[in-house]
Amino acid sequence: MPPLAIAMGDSAGIGPEITAKAWEVRVAEGLAPFFAVGDPTAVRSVWNGPIAPIGDPREALALFAEALPILPIGDTGPVIPGTPSLGTAHIALQSLEVATGLASAGAAGALVTGPVSKAQLYAIGFTHPGQTEFVAERCGITADNAVMMLAGPTLRVVPITVHVPLAQVPALISPELIVAKGRVTARGLQRNFGIANPRLAFAGLNPHAGEGGAIGREEIDILIPAIERLRAEGIDAAGPFAADTLFHARARAGYDAALCLYHDQALIPIKTLHFDDGVNMTLGLPIVRTSPDHGTAFGIAGRDAAHPGAMIAAIKMAAAAALRRIEATA
Repeated sequence: MPPLAIAMGDSAGIGPEITAKAWEVRVAEGLAPFFAVGDPTAVRSVWNGPIAPIGDPREALALFAEALPILPIGDTGPVIPGTPSLGTAHIALQSLEVATGLASAGAAGALVTGPVSKAQLYAIGFTHPGQTEFVAERCGITADNAVMMLAGPTLRVVPITVHVPLAQVPALISPELIVAKGRVTARGLQRNFGIANPRLAFAGLNPHAGEGGAIGREEIDILIPAIERLRAEGIDAAGPFAADTLFHARARAGYDAALCLYHDQALIPIKTLHFDDGVNMTLGLPIVRTSPDHGTAFGIAGRDAAHPGAMIAAIKMAAAAALRRIEATA
């Protein structure tokens, strides 16, 4: 398998630090070979370990045991950890573009993306809601056919709507959207996790899943018809369930992924349970893409305080999914 490509994200954030720290524990954690894509200056500003600039991803396999391979992208001059700029945003975007292209071309075994600052990206003209949508577009996949899944050792969640105001959610959800997300989730669990018959659980929108219509009709009018359509297609879909009873240990044992109606309904439980090892994986792509499930953490950048657990988990999950895909086509 080719080495994994890690787009390090914003150079002023913790992306360079957690990438370097992941390399440091490559043997103990059994990590597949990878190379970073970004500004080597950013890594040198937070880490004193060995760096090996490369011009071709294939070089990373020979160098990985002795140094962190880096495919250089741009040079913004001195990088001040914790102080993002338009320059670091440009490097983040260029790194994402290059790393995505390498994964799409098969030169990288999978894509791992470091945290970026959306505010800085928007300031340089970035028009996508996030990296997930950008990668999907570059892969030729529509937004409805790309699903953001957050995964940890004991929980996988999918937010059906993501970065939108809560007040807009009821108008955005529809049976068609729910069915589309359910299909992609089921297929993604098969392809990336080797789950032959994925079990999907759907959270209700309203308290107590609407209480039979007494606290809202979205469950009756939207969710139940969508779940019935998925079942008719042979997908093991259940619900809607009251969200406040969906995430305790016994409930989690009954499904492979929980599909939630809005951002916080999905993100609060995953970050509560797996703050240091949660992974963002995009389902529905022709490539494998993962990301640590946290932000740039500018407040601790450069202080040697960043925990690499989520980056390590993202690398492991990406490598495992890429290997499953290779074995499935062998």
